[in-house]
Amino acid sequence: MRGRVAVSTMLTRYERQRLDAVGLGLYEPLHRDSIHEVMRDVRERSVATVVVSVSRCGTEEARWVGHMMRERPRLRAVAVLTEVDRRAPHAVLSLGQCGLRHLIDARQPDGWQMLRNALLGDDPDDVQRVAMATLAVDLAPECASPPGLPPGNSSRAGSSEAWHFFETLFSVPPCVRTVAELTRVLQVAQTTFMSRFYRLGLPRPKQYLAMARLTRAARLFEDSSMSVARVAYCLEYSSPQSFGRHLRSTLRLTPTEFRKAYDSDGMLQLFRQRLVLPYLERFRRFPPLPRRLTGVPEARA
Repeated sequence: MRGRVAVSTMLTRYERQRLDAVGLGLYEPLHRDSIHEVMRDVRERSVATVVVSVSRCGTEEARWVGHMMRERPRLRAVAVLTEVDRRAPHAVLSLGQCGLRHLIDARQPDGWQMLRNALLGDDPDDVQRVAMATLAVDLAPECASPPGLPPGNSSRAGSSEAWHFFETLFSVPPCVRTVAELTRVLQVAQTTFMSRFYRLGLPRPKQYLAMARLTRAARLFEDSSMSVARVAYCLEYSSPQSFGRHLRSTLRLTPTEFRKAYDSDGMLQLFRQRLVLPYLERFRRFPPLPRRLTGVPEARA
């Protein structure tokens, strides 16, 4: 089925039905009964995405998942959890030890939606890694260091706060579309948050959020099979037309022009040139923000 992402799976009957329902027309599921059949898809059909059920993974299956990931470093492997029995903790631990880093808890209200987005290519972790590696160089020159290194002087501490802001900005799920939703993730009052930018003479937070979302959009567009409608769907715009309006208001480009003009690296450079590099000294005085664990923050209560 041309134009659709092929996904090889090893799932329970229930999980197959749910996966088919949330991705109808968006990807081509190849449901298999064993991990060896999944491996055959990866090797012979060049399938780049696999989904395995925690309920169907023992130590042996986890070992073969790890083997596939080592053999194909760009392989996207996702585990889905729909029920917890006495074997589930051991299965999750085994998969993690074998190198699998994407676990979707489909018992959560937005679990299947998160899985759908992962299968369609929306990988915030990939965008976040590149963005934070690049911004580390910008923020580090005289004073800053990534979290984990002890702070030295006040400017170093300020850069650490800026790092926390950018890390959150590039790691939040697509449902975080407004500054109000972003401040809930950061656990800070919206008025307090916006006043910090105003006092330092920084661009409005809305501009940072908009450009970060478009960096993720550019990453999705790198896949030639991704249509404008599918990108809008993955990033949870209300419609392709809404996505188009966002592009026109932010960059004065149509989706087609945007796709031709920018890949994710190009958008990240534009993000830096417009919103980071001119304001480095001000970010080094960025006020403290509440701290929370990063990864996949919850955007809504």
